[in-house]
Amino acid sequence: MLLEALYHVPRDKWAYAYDKETVHLRLRTKRDDAEAICVMTGDKYAWDRTFEEVPMKKAASDELFDYWEACVQPKFKRLSYLFRIESGGETVYLSEKGTMNEMPQPPGGNFEFQYIHEIDLFKVPEWAKDAVFYQIMPERFANGDPSLSPETAEPWGGTPQRENFFGGDIQGVMDHIDYLADLGVNAIYFTPLFVSPSNHKYDIIDYKKVDPHFGDNAKLKALVDLCHEKGIRVMLDAVFNHCSKEFPPFQDVLKNGKQSKYADWFHINSYPLQVVDGIPSYDTFGFYENMPKFNTANPEVKSYLLDVAEYWIKEIKLDGWRLDVADEIDHHFWHDFRIVVKRANPEAFIVGEVWSDSLPWLLGDQFDSVMNYPFSGTVLDFFNGEMDSYTFSNKIGSLLMRYPQQTNEVIFNLLCSHDTPRLLNRMGEDKRKLKLTVAFLFTFMGTPCIFYGDEIGLTGEGDPDCRKCMEWDPAKQDQELLDFYKRMISLRKENPALRRGQFRILGACNDDPCIIYERVDGETHFTIWMNNSPEPRSLSHAMETEDWKDTFTGEPVKPDNGTMHVSLEPFGFRILSRRLKQETSASSGKDSGDSVKEESATAHQ
Repeated sequence: MLLEALYHVPRDKWAYAYDKETVHLRLRTKRDDAEAICVMTGDKYAWDRTFEEVPMKKAASDELFDYWEACVQPKFKRLSYLFRIESGGETVYLSEKGTMNEMPQPPGGNFEFQYIHEIDLFKVPEWAKDAVFYQIMPERFANGDPSLSPETAEPWGGTPQRENFFGGDIQGVMDHIDYLADLGVNAIYFTPLFVSPSNHKYDIIDYKKVDPHFGDNAKLKALVDLCHEKGIRVMLDAVFNHCSKEFPPFQDVLKNGKQSKYADWFHINSYPLQVVDGIPSYDTFGFYENMPKFNTANPEVKSYLLDVAEYWIKEIKLDGWRLDVADEIDHHFWHDFRIVVKRANPEAFIVGEVWSDSLPWLLGDQFDSVMNYPFSGTVLDFFNGEMDSYTFSNKIGSLLMRYPQQTNEVIFNLLCSHDTPRLLNRMGEDKRKLKLTVAFLFTFMGTPCIFYGDEIGLTGEGDPDCRKCMEWDPAKQDQELLDFYKRMISLRKENPALRRGQFRILGACNDDPCIIYERVDGETHFTIWMNNSPEPRSLSHAMETEDWKDTFTGEPVKPDNGTMHVSLEPFGFRILSRRLKQETSASSGKDSGDSVKEESATAHQ
């Protein structure tokens, strides 16, 4: 056994309270090294009376390591524990003191989870676990009130450029709210709506005023009220990293230099403010001189921005904030932001834009979720044939082990956005591959998000081409693709196992593009079979039970002598499901009852 690979610390994603009764523990071992692991638990003040051995399950693997998990419910909210790891005839123990070959005398030297304080729990909004988001760029969704359009607005459906306008507005969204309700989405993420000179509005001049080309504050409130009537939540974009060059305090700095009372609102490196060789003498978003960066450590700036965050929650009953360039703002600011937002609306959903590993922001004191770009990159690479299913399985396992379970349940999963090429383009305009990626999105853990127009086949390369006008002529929409999206959204919304159930990959092989995985809770068990290849395939996996059916057709599907065989068309998939007889607690991660026969995450294909 490779002892150097053993890893556990009693904090962060390795030991955390899932709810007020349950502690989740994780342990890392070398891949395929350990055969069985048990957590030896008890209360440090009454070890003998409370001692319990809890077996761990292999939750995920990557190229180098296996990750084991156990859910423990300490009787008195305190937990003292150590691990027993077995491999062949070898047994080692891991505690706070390190590794040893002999069983130590507990509880001295044990790891400890001192106490489950409910106030310290990382609580995410329950509604976000059930949400299907739809991202809208208001300027490109629908023109409902042409009288508001900029004078330079071009005819709807023209070629998007960096600086052109087409006149999309709030009324346009209201006019199509029934379309969104019929699609099945129950949450909208709007890119910025406030006063700004650009079409994208990420350079804001007035944070408390809706851009007049979109409408006014009253119209935004009416939109949110209408969404709420339809059962749709609303999340707005908070651009707190930077503002517009036309933002009045920055204009004052341009005018008065060091003497400006707003000089410390920004990061000024030298005076006069100028751009030399493409580099501004003040910090900006990227090197865009028209987007000066806020000094969020300045008390006046912090107060101003936190007031904006609270204002819109109270003014329009906002359901959440998406945080632009969140990783370039100090953690002190985000700590206070969470306090202010959750005080105004405890169920507000806070989603940060962080493009890489985001654990520092996801420990319960800052964000609820982040935009999961590592997920989209991995999924798109796999379904574009750039890795085999074994590599894909490893990468997905690694992603799941980045964060605590409550974060994984609401991680903001997207396949494209206003900052990337359109999904259809990223899949080589092969609709079969697109459907595979969408099917994976809606059957994976986390909160899925659709970029407007993907559901009707809108195309586009990178910015600005991905920001085309929404197509509202039914004859020009891909109706078959639209129906597919509706079916996948409905499937997810109707089945808690696809929103809150456990995820596990059952079949993945070297040099093979096909994959089998499951979602399961205490009531329903799904297995998803995917042929990510241009040839017909038959996939097989050991299954002991016979009460399976095709999820969409209801057709019974039975295994043959304990092995299920599923035939798939090129780039096809099939979802099988069955009801479980034994109800168990999936939320705490306990055994979900009758499952497929255990195998080493490799299907016979």
